[in-house]
Amino acid sequence: MDMPRVVIAGVKGGSGKTTVTLALVRALRMLKGLRVMPFKKGPDYIDAGWLAAAAEQPCYNLDPFLIGRERVLESFGAHFSGDVAVIEGNRGLHDGLDADGTYSTAALAVLLDAPVVLVVDCTKMTRTTAAVVTGCMALDKNVAVRGVVLNQVAGSRHEAVVRESVERYCRVPVVGAIPRFGDGRFPERHMGLTPHQEHPDTSSALAFAEELGRTYLDVDTILRIAREARPVSEGTRSRPCEACEGVLSGRKPRIGIIRDAAFQFYYPENLEELRRCGAETVEVSALDGRGLPSIDGLYIGGGFPETNALSLARNERFRNEVRSVAEAGMPIYAECGGLMFLGRFIQVGAERFPMAGVFPLGFEMKTRPQAHGYTTVKVDRLNPFYPVGTVLNGHEFHYSAIIEGPEGDCHSSDTVFAMVRGTGLAAERDGLVHKNVLATYTHVHALGVPDWAQGIIGRAVEYSEENR
Repeated sequence: MDMPRVVIAGVKGGSGKTTVTLALVRALRMLKGLRVMPFKKGPDYIDAGWLAAAAEQPCYNLDPFLIGRERVLESFGAHFSGDVAVIEGNRGLHDGLDADGTYSTAALAVLLDAPVVLVVDCTKMTRTTAAVVTGCMALDKNVAVRGVVLNQVAGSRHEAVVRESVERYCRVPVVGAIPRFGDGRFPERHMGLTPHQEHPDTSSALAFAEELGRTYLDVDTILRIAREARPVSEGTRSRPCEACEGVLSGRKPRIGIIRDAAFQFYYPENLEELRRCGAETVEVSALDGRGLPSIDGLYIGGGFPETNALSLARNERFRNEVRSVAEAGMPIYAECGGLMFLGRFIQVGAERFPMAGVFPLGFEMKTRPQAHGYTTVKVDRLNPFYPVGTVLNGHEFHYSAIIEGPEGDCHSSDTVFAMVRGTGLAAERDGLVHKNVLATYTHVHALGVPDWAQGIIGRAVEYSEENR
Protein backbone atom coordinates (compact mmCIF):
# COMPACT_ATOMS: atom_id res chain seq x y z
CA MET A 1 0.00 0.00 0.00
CA ASP A 2 1.02 3.61 -0.48
CA MET A 3 1.52 4.84 3.07
CA PRO A 4 3.04 8.33 2.99
CA ARG A 5 5.21 8.59 6.07
CA VAL A 6 8.05 10.58 7.59
CA VAL A 7 10.14 10.21 10.74
CA ILE A 8 10.95 13.36 12.69
CA ALA A 9 14.24 12.74 14.49
CA GLY A 10 16.56 14.84 16.62
CA VAL A 11 20.32 15.03 16.81
CA LYS A 12 19.92 14.59 20.57
CA GLY A 13 17.27 14.65 23.24
CA GLY A 14 15.98 18.16 23.76
CA SER A 15 16.69 19.25 20.20
CA GLY A 16 13.09 20.32 19.65
CA LYS A 17 11.73 17.37 17.70
CA THR A 18 8.50 17.23 19.74
CA THR A 19 7.75 20.88 19.02
CA VAL A 20 8.54 20.37 15.32
CA THR A 21 6.43 17.21 15.17
CA LEU A 22 3.46 18.95 16.79
CA ALA A 23 3.84 21.91 14.45
CA LEU A 24 3.94 19.61 11.42
CA VAL A 25 1.01 17.46 12.53
CA ARG A 26 -1.13 20.47 13.30
CA ALA A 27 -0.24 22.21 10.04
CA LEU A 28 -1.00 19.11 7.97
CA ARG A 29 -4.28 18.67 9.81
CA MET A 30 -5.50 22.26 9.83
CA LEU A 31 -3.87 23.86 6.79
CA LYS A 32 -3.92 20.93 4.39
CA GLY A 33 -7.05 19.24 5.72
CA LEU A 34 -5.30 15.87 5.87
CA ARG A 35 -6.02 13.00 8.19
CA VAL A 36 -2.70 12.61 9.97
CA MET A 37 -1.82 9.38 11.74
CA PRO A 38 0.64 10.13 14.57
CA PHE A 39 3.08 7.54 15.91
CA LYS A 40 5.70 7.75 18.67
CA LYS A 41 8.92 5.81 18.94
CA GLY A 42 10.10 5.05 22.45
CA PRO A 43 8.40 4.65 25.81
CA ASP A 44 6.40 7.85 26.07
CA TYR A 45 2.87 8.79 27.09
CA ILE A 46 3.06 12.58 27.34
CA ASP A 47 4.38 13.41 23.87
CA ALA A 48 2.01 10.80 22.45
CA GLY A 49 -0.89 12.49 24.20
CA TRP A 50 -0.01 15.84 22.65
CA LEU A 51 0.36 14.25 19.21
CA ALA A 52 -3.05 12.62 19.56
CA ALA A 53 -4.58 15.96 20.52
CA ALA A 54 -2.87 17.70 17.59
CA ALA A 55 -3.93 15.10 15.03
CA GLU A 56 -7.33 14.38 16.60
CA GLN A 57 -6.40 10.70 16.19
CA PRO A 58 -4.94 8.13 18.60
CA CYS A 59 -1.15 8.11 18.69
CA TYR A 60 0.29 4.59 18.51
CA ASN A 61 3.67 3.43 19.75
CA LEU A 62 6.29 1.92 17.46
CA ASP A 63 9.10 0.59 19.63
CA PRO A 64 11.02 -2.54 18.58
CA PHE A 65 12.28 -3.13 22.12
CA LEU A 66 8.78 -3.09 23.61
CA ILE A 67 6.88 -4.97 20.91
CA GLY A 68 9.42 -6.52 18.51
CA ARG A 69 10.20 -5.77 14.87
CA GLU A 70 7.39 -7.87 13.38
CA ARG A 71 4.75 -6.29 15.62
CA VAL A 72 6.05 -2.82 14.73
CA LEU A 73 5.38 -3.50 11.04
CA GLU A 74 2.07 -5.15 11.84
CA SER A 75 0.90 -2.31 14.05
CA PHE A 76 1.98 0.41 11.65
CA GLY A 77 0.15 -1.17 8.74
CA ALA A 78 -2.94 -2.02 10.76
CA HIS A 79 -3.26 1.46 12.27
CA PHE A 80 -2.50 3.47 9.13
CA SER A 81 -5.87 4.70 7.96
CA GLY A 82 -5.28 8.30 6.96
CA ASP A 83 -3.44 10.42 4.41
CA VAL A 84 0.02 10.61 5.98
CA ALA A 85 1.85 9.18 8.99
CA VAL A 86 4.12 11.37 11.11
CA ILE A 87 6.42 9.38 13.40
CA GLU A 88 8.26 11.15 16.22
CA GLY A 89 11.54 9.51 17.22
CA ASN A 90 13.18 9.59 20.64
CA ARG A 91 16.58 10.70 21.87
CA GLY A 92 19.11 11.28 19.10
CA LEU A 93 18.69 9.71 15.69
CA HIS A 94 21.27 6.95 16.27
CA ASP A 95 20.92 6.57 20.04
CA GLY A 96 20.00 3.04 21.11
CA LEU A 97 20.81 0.52 23.79
CA ASP A 98 24.39 -0.03 22.65
CA ALA A 99 27.14 1.17 20.33
CA ASP A 100 25.35 -0.50 17.42
CA GLY A 101 22.32 1.74 17.92
CA THR A 102 20.04 -1.22 18.60
CA TYR A 103 16.42 -0.06 18.87
CA SER A 104 17.34 3.49 17.80
CA THR A 105 15.13 5.85 15.84
CA ALA A 106 17.43 5.25 12.87
CA ALA A 107 16.79 1.50 13.12
CA LEU A 108 13.04 2.14 13.19
CA ALA A 109 13.27 4.37 10.10
CA VAL A 110 15.12 1.62 8.24
CA LEU A 111 12.60 -0.98 9.39
CA LEU A 112 9.71 1.16 8.11
CA ASP A 113 11.66 2.26 5.02
CA ALA A 114 10.69 5.79 6.01
CA PRO A 115 12.44 9.06 5.10
CA VAL A 116 13.81 11.14 7.98
CA VAL A 117 13.61 14.85 8.66
CA LEU A 118 16.37 15.75 11.12
CA VAL A 119 15.90 18.49 13.73
CA VAL A 120 19.10 20.28 14.76
CA ASP A 121 19.47 22.73 17.65
CA CYS A 122 21.65 25.40 16.04
CA THR A 123 22.47 27.27 19.23
CA LYS A 124 25.95 28.82 18.86
CA MET A 125 26.62 26.91 15.61
CA THR A 126 26.78 27.89 11.95
CA ARG A 127 28.82 25.77 9.50
CA THR A 128 29.34 23.12 12.17
CA THR A 129 25.64 22.33 11.78
CA ALA A 130 26.48 20.88 8.35
CA ALA A 131 29.20 18.73 9.92
CA VAL A 132 26.71 17.37 12.48
CA VAL A 133 24.17 16.56 9.77
CA THR A 134 26.87 14.99 7.59
CA GLY A 135 27.89 12.74 10.46
CA CYS A 136 24.31 11.63 11.07
CA MET A 137 23.92 10.81 7.39
CA ALA A 138 27.26 9.01 7.06
CA LEU A 139 27.00 6.78 10.14
CA ASP A 140 24.38 4.56 8.52
CA LYS A 141 23.86 4.88 4.77
CA ASN A 142 20.58 2.96 5.05
CA VAL A 143 18.99 5.88 6.93
CA ALA A 144 17.38 8.20 4.40
CA VAL A 145 17.78 11.74 5.76
CA ARG A 146 15.74 13.79 3.30
CA GLY A 147 15.40 17.13 5.06
CA VAL A 148 16.65 19.25 7.96
CA VAL A 149 14.81 21.60 10.31
CA LEU A 150 16.94 24.24 12.01
CA ASN A 151 15.82 24.99 15.56
CA GLN A 152 16.76 27.81 17.94
CA VAL A 153 17.81 30.10 15.10
CA ALA A 154 19.17 33.42 16.44
CA GLY A 155 18.16 35.61 13.50
CA SER A 156 18.06 36.00 9.73
CA ARG A 157 21.86 36.19 9.31
CA HIS A 158 22.35 33.10 11.46
CA GLU A 159 19.70 31.23 9.48
CA ALA A 160 21.20 32.22 6.12
CA VAL A 161 24.67 30.90 6.96
CA VAL A 162 23.41 27.66 8.47
CA ARG A 163 20.94 27.04 5.65
CA GLU A 164 23.58 27.57 2.96
CA SER A 165 26.05 25.33 4.80
CA VAL A 166 23.62 22.43 5.19
CA GLU A 167 22.27 22.58 1.65
CA ARG A 168 25.73 22.97 0.09
CA TYR A 169 27.62 20.27 2.01
CA CYS A 170 24.84 17.83 2.89
CA ARG A 171 22.81 18.16 -0.30
CA VAL A 172 19.50 17.96 1.52
CA PRO A 173 16.95 20.77 1.72
CA VAL A 174 16.40 22.82 4.83
CA VAL A 175 12.64 22.39 5.33
CA GLY A 176 12.20 24.65 8.34
CA ALA A 177 13.91 27.23 10.50
CA ILE A 178 12.39 27.96 13.91
CA PRO A 179 13.56 30.95 15.96
CA ARG A 180 14.13 30.95 19.68
CA PHE A 181 11.03 31.22 21.83
CA GLY A 182 11.06 31.84 25.53
CA ASP A 183 7.39 32.07 26.43
CA GLY A 184 6.92 28.46 27.56
CA ARG A 185 3.89 27.56 25.45
CA PHE A 186 4.60 23.91 26.19
CA PRO A 187 5.46 23.96 29.91
CA GLU A 188 7.57 21.07 31.11
CA ARG A 189 7.48 18.89 34.19
CA HIS A 190 10.07 16.45 35.49
CA MET A 191 8.99 13.79 32.96
CA GLY A 192 8.95 16.06 29.91
CA LEU A 193 6.07 18.12 28.60
CA THR A 194 3.13 18.78 30.87
CA PRO A 195 0.38 16.31 29.87
CA HIS A 196 -2.10 17.99 27.58
CA GLN A 197 -4.88 17.00 30.00
CA GLU A 198 -3.31 19.28 32.64
CA HIS A 199 -2.17 22.12 30.42
CA PRO A 200 -3.96 25.34 31.38
CA ASP A 201 -4.91 26.07 27.77
CA THR A 202 -4.41 23.16 25.39
CA SER A 203 -6.25 24.84 22.53
CA SER A 204 -3.95 27.88 22.63
CA ALA A 205 -0.87 25.64 22.74
CA LEU A 206 -2.09 23.72 19.70
CA ALA A 207 -2.90 26.98 17.93
CA PHE A 208 0.67 28.08 18.64
CA ALA A 209 1.95 24.79 17.18
CA GLU A 210 -0.16 25.36 14.08
CA GLU A 211 1.25 28.86 13.70
CA LEU A 212 4.78 27.48 14.01
CA GLY A 213 4.07 25.03 11.22
CA ARG A 214 2.42 27.63 9.04
CA THR A 215 5.17 30.22 9.49
CA TYR A 216 8.42 28.30 9.89
CA LEU A 217 8.07 24.87 8.24
CA ASP A 218 8.08 24.08 4.53
CA VAL A 219 5.03 21.87 4.91
CA ASP A 220 4.67 21.23 1.18
CA THR A 221 8.22 19.89 0.85
CA ILE A 222 7.91 17.72 3.94
CA LEU A 223 4.66 16.31 2.59
CA ARG A 224 6.34 15.58 -0.73
CA ILE A 225 9.14 13.77 1.14
CA ALA A 226 6.55 11.67 2.97
CA ARG A 227 4.73 10.84 -0.24
CA GLU A 228 7.94 9.69 -1.90
CA ALA A 229 8.26 6.84 0.61
CA ARG A 230 8.01 3.49 -1.14
CA PRO A 231 4.89 1.31 -0.73
CA VAL A 232 4.89 -1.17 2.14
CA SER A 233 2.84 -4.25 2.92
CA GLU A 234 -0.48 -3.68 4.64
CA GLY A 235 -0.43 -4.91 8.23
CA THR A 236 -2.76 -7.56 9.55
CA ARG A 237 -3.74 -8.08 13.14
CA SER A 238 -3.09 -11.49 14.59
CA ARG A 239 -6.02 -13.50 15.90
CA PRO A 240 -6.92 -13.18 19.58
CA CYS A 241 -5.29 -15.78 21.79
CA GLU A 242 -7.14 -19.07 22.29
CA ALA A 243 -7.87 -18.27 25.92
CA CYS A 244 -9.67 -15.09 24.84
CA GLU A 245 -11.65 -16.62 21.98
CA GLY A 246 -14.02 -18.33 24.40
CA VAL A 247 -14.76 -14.97 26.00
CA LEU A 248 -15.76 -13.48 22.66
CA SER A 249 -18.74 -15.82 22.38
CA GLY A 250 -19.90 -15.36 25.98
CA ARG A 251 -20.53 -12.49 28.40
CA LYS A 252 -18.00 -9.73 28.04
CA PRO A 253 -16.12 -9.06 31.26
CA ARG A 254 -16.17 -5.39 32.25
CA ILE A 255 -12.70 -3.99 32.87
CA GLY A 256 -12.55 -0.66 34.65
CA ILE A 257 -9.87 1.80 33.49
CA ILE A 258 -9.07 4.59 35.97
CA ARG A 259 -8.63 7.52 33.61
CA ASP A 260 -8.52 11.03 34.98
CA ALA A 261 -6.00 13.78 35.79
CA ALA A 262 -4.12 11.45 38.17
CA PHE A 263 -3.92 8.40 35.89
CA GLN A 264 -3.35 9.18 32.22
CA PHE A 265 -0.60 6.87 30.99
CA TYR A 266 -2.15 4.23 28.77
CA TYR A 267 -1.04 2.95 25.41
CA PRO A 268 -4.15 2.94 23.19
CA GLU A 269 -3.04 -0.48 21.96
CA ASN A 270 -3.42 -1.86 25.50
CA LEU A 271 -7.04 -0.75 25.69
CA GLU A 272 -7.68 -1.93 22.14
CA GLU A 273 -6.21 -5.33 22.96
CA LEU A 274 -8.53 -5.77 25.94
CA ARG A 275 -11.52 -4.98 23.73
CA ARG A 276 -10.25 -7.08 20.83
CA CYS A 277 -9.92 -10.04 23.14
CA GLY A 278 -13.51 -9.73 24.32
CA ALA A 279 -13.60 -7.28 27.23
CA GLU A 280 -15.74 -4.19 27.64
CA THR A 281 -13.68 -1.28 28.98
CA VAL A 282 -15.32 1.17 31.36
CA GLU A 283 -13.63 4.48 32.19
CA VAL A 284 -13.57 5.31 35.89
CA SER A 285 -12.45 8.41 37.79
CA ALA A 286 -10.71 8.27 41.15
CA LEU A 287 -11.28 12.01 41.64
CA ASP A 288 -14.97 12.74 41.06
CA GLY A 289 -16.25 11.59 44.44
CA ARG A 290 -18.05 8.54 43.15
CA GLY A 291 -17.24 4.90 43.83
CA LEU A 292 -16.59 1.97 41.52
CA PRO A 293 -19.15 0.94 38.91
CA SER A 294 -20.09 -2.70 38.35
CA ILE A 295 -16.89 -4.21 36.95
CA ASP A 296 -15.07 -7.54 36.88
CA GLY A 297 -11.51 -6.22 36.86
CA LEU A 298 -9.51 -3.00 37.17
CA TYR A 299 -6.53 -1.57 35.28
CA ILE A 300 -4.72 1.39 36.85
CA GLY A 301 -2.10 2.98 34.64
CA GLY A 302 0.62 5.45 35.49
CA GLY A 303 0.33 9.19 35.77
CA PHE A 304 0.81 11.85 38.41
CA PRO A 305 -0.98 10.74 41.59
CA GLU A 306 1.40 12.96 43.55
CA THR A 307 0.05 16.16 41.96
CA ASN A 308 -3.49 14.96 42.65
CA ALA A 309 -2.75 13.43 46.04
CA LEU A 310 -5.10 15.72 47.98
CA SER A 311 -8.06 14.93 45.69
CA LEU A 312 -7.29 11.20 45.81
CA ALA A 313 -7.07 11.32 49.60
CA ARG A 314 -10.39 13.17 49.88
CA ASN A 315 -12.23 10.54 47.84
CA GLU A 316 -12.30 8.13 50.76
CA ARG A 317 -15.23 6.20 49.35
CA PHE A 318 -13.31 5.30 46.21
CA ARG A 319 -10.16 4.32 48.10
CA ASN A 320 -12.13 2.10 50.43
CA GLU A 321 -13.99 0.42 47.59
CA VAL A 322 -10.77 -0.37 45.74
CA ARG A 323 -9.34 -1.94 48.87
CA SER A 324 -12.57 -3.87 49.44
CA VAL A 325 -12.75 -5.38 45.93
CA ALA A 326 -9.04 -6.25 46.10
CA GLU A 327 -9.68 -8.22 49.29
CA ALA A 328 -12.67 -9.87 47.60
CA GLY A 329 -10.43 -11.20 44.83
CA MET A 330 -11.12 -8.79 41.97
CA PRO A 331 -8.21 -8.83 39.48
CA ILE A 332 -6.35 -5.52 39.54
CA TYR A 333 -3.35 -4.68 37.36
CA ALA A 334 -1.49 -1.49 38.33
CA GLU A 335 1.54 0.27 36.81
CA CYS A 336 3.76 2.89 38.45
CA GLY A 337 1.28 5.59 39.55
CA GLY A 338 -1.28 2.85 40.02
CA LEU A 339 1.21 1.00 42.23
CA MET A 340 1.61 4.13 44.37
CA PHE A 341 -2.16 4.52 44.67
CA LEU A 342 -2.44 0.97 46.03
CA GLY A 343 0.01 1.74 48.84
CA ARG A 344 -0.84 3.19 52.25
CA PHE A 345 0.20 6.76 51.49
CA ILE A 346 2.08 9.10 49.18
CA GLN A 347 4.39 11.57 50.89
CA VAL A 348 4.95 14.89 49.11
CA GLY A 349 7.33 17.09 51.03
CA ALA A 350 6.39 16.80 54.70
CA GLU A 351 2.75 15.85 54.09
CA ARG A 352 1.37 12.33 53.79
CA PHE A 353 -1.78 11.61 51.80
CA PRO A 354 -3.66 8.33 52.46
CA MET A 355 -4.17 6.01 49.48
CA ALA A 356 -6.04 2.72 48.99
CA GLY A 357 -3.92 0.65 51.38
CA VAL A 358 -3.97 -2.62 49.45
CA PHE A 359 -0.23 -2.93 50.13
CA PRO A 360 1.36 -1.93 53.47
CA LEU A 361 3.88 0.37 51.81
CA GLY A 362 4.40 4.12 51.74
CA PHE A 363 5.87 6.06 48.82
CA GLU A 364 7.79 9.32 48.94
CA MET A 365 8.38 11.69 46.04
CA LYS A 366 12.08 12.41 45.57
CA THR A 367 13.71 15.34 43.80
CA ARG A 368 15.61 13.13 41.35
CA PRO A 369 14.59 10.17 39.21
CA GLN A 370 14.79 6.85 41.03
CA ALA A 371 14.65 4.84 37.81
CA HIS A 372 14.53 5.69 34.13
CA GLY A 373 14.68 3.55 31.00
CA TYR A 374 13.89 0.20 29.48
CA THR A 375 13.35 -2.78 31.75
CA THR A 376 13.45 -6.53 31.33
CA VAL A 377 11.91 -8.68 34.04
CA LYS A 378 11.62 -12.41 34.51
CA VAL A 379 8.50 -13.76 36.18
CA ASP A 380 9.90 -16.15 38.78
CA ARG A 381 6.99 -16.62 41.19
CA LEU A 382 3.30 -17.43 41.00
CA ASN A 383 1.00 -14.51 40.27
CA PRO A 384 -2.50 -13.93 38.84
CA PHE A 385 -1.53 -12.87 35.31
CA TYR A 386 1.73 -14.30 33.95
CA PRO A 387 3.08 -17.86 33.72
CA VAL A 388 6.27 -18.42 35.69
CA GLY A 389 9.25 -18.15 33.35
CA THR A 390 7.74 -15.38 31.20
CA VAL A 391 10.20 -12.61 30.23
CA LEU A 392 8.72 -9.13 29.82
CA ASN A 393 10.24 -6.09 28.12
CA GLY A 394 8.94 -2.81 29.47
CA HIS A 395 10.06 0.55 30.81
CA GLU A 396 10.08 2.58 34.03
CA PHE A 397 10.35 6.25 34.93
CA HIS A 398 9.54 7.40 38.44
CA TYR A 399 10.59 9.84 41.12
CA SER A 400 8.97 7.91 43.95
CA ALA A 401 10.56 5.38 46.28
CA ILE A 402 9.37 3.12 49.09
CA ILE A 403 10.01 4.70 52.47
CA GLU A 404 7.90 2.57 54.77
CA GLY A 405 6.84 -1.07 54.82
CA PRO A 406 7.29 -4.32 56.69
CA GLU A 407 10.15 -5.30 54.39
CA GLY A 408 11.69 -2.19 52.93
CA ASP A 409 14.20 -4.17 50.88
CA CYS A 410 11.31 -5.80 48.94
CA HIS A 411 13.10 -9.12 49.26
CA SER A 412 9.87 -10.88 50.13
CA SER A 413 7.72 -13.60 48.61
CA ASP A 414 5.21 -10.89 47.70
CA THR A 415 7.33 -9.79 44.71
CA VAL A 416 7.16 -11.90 41.57
CA PHE A 417 9.53 -10.18 39.11
CA ALA A 418 13.31 -10.52 39.04
CA MET A 419 14.90 -7.49 37.39
CA VAL A 420 17.15 -8.51 34.49
CA ARG A 421 17.42 -4.88 33.38
CA GLY A 422 16.26 -1.84 35.31
CA THR A 423 15.65 -0.88 38.93
CA GLY A 424 12.13 -1.92 39.92
CA LEU A 425 10.97 -1.52 43.52
CA ALA A 426 14.23 -2.40 45.27
CA ALA A 427 16.77 -5.19 45.67
CA GLU A 428 16.42 -6.09 41.96
CA ARG A 429 12.78 -7.04 42.48
CA ASP A 430 9.47 -5.70 41.19
CA GLY A 431 5.85 -6.81 40.92
CA LEU A 432 3.97 -6.81 44.23
CA VAL A 433 1.18 -9.39 44.51
CA HIS A 434 -1.74 -9.61 46.92
CA LYS A 435 -4.49 -12.07 46.04
CA ASN A 436 -5.45 -11.15 42.43
CA VAL A 437 -3.65 -7.80 42.50
CA LEU A 438 -0.35 -7.22 40.71
CA ALA A 439 1.32 -3.80 40.97
CA THR A 440 4.64 -2.90 39.39
CA TYR A 441 6.82 0.03 38.40
CA THR A 442 7.32 -1.60 34.99
CA HIS A 443 4.99 -0.47 32.20
CA VAL A 444 4.33 -3.02 29.45
CA HIS A 445 2.96 -2.72 25.93
CA ALA A 446 0.21 -5.22 25.13
CA LEU A 447 1.49 -5.94 21.60
CA GLY A 448 4.79 -7.12 23.06
CA VAL A 449 3.24 -9.08 25.95
CA PRO A 450 0.39 -11.32 24.72
CA ASP A 451 -0.05 -12.79 28.21
CA TRP A 452 -1.04 -9.36 29.54
CA ALA A 453 -4.55 -9.12 28.04
CA GLN A 454 -5.06 -12.86 28.33
CA GLY A 455 -4.22 -12.79 32.04
CA ILE A 456 -6.46 -9.85 32.91
CA ILE A 457 -9.44 -11.16 30.93
CA GLY A 458 -9.04 -14.71 32.21
CA ARG A 459 -9.04 -13.60 35.85
CA ALA A 460 -11.93 -11.18 35.20
CA VAL A 461 -14.05 -14.00 33.75
CA GLU A 462 -13.30 -16.19 36.77
CA TYR A 463 -14.15 -13.37 39.17
CA SER A 464 -17.38 -12.64 37.30
CA GLU A 465 -18.49 -16.28 37.42
CA GLU A 466 -17.65 -16.59 41.10
CA ASN A 467 -19.70 -13.51 41.95
CA ARG A 468 -22.56 -13.97 39.49
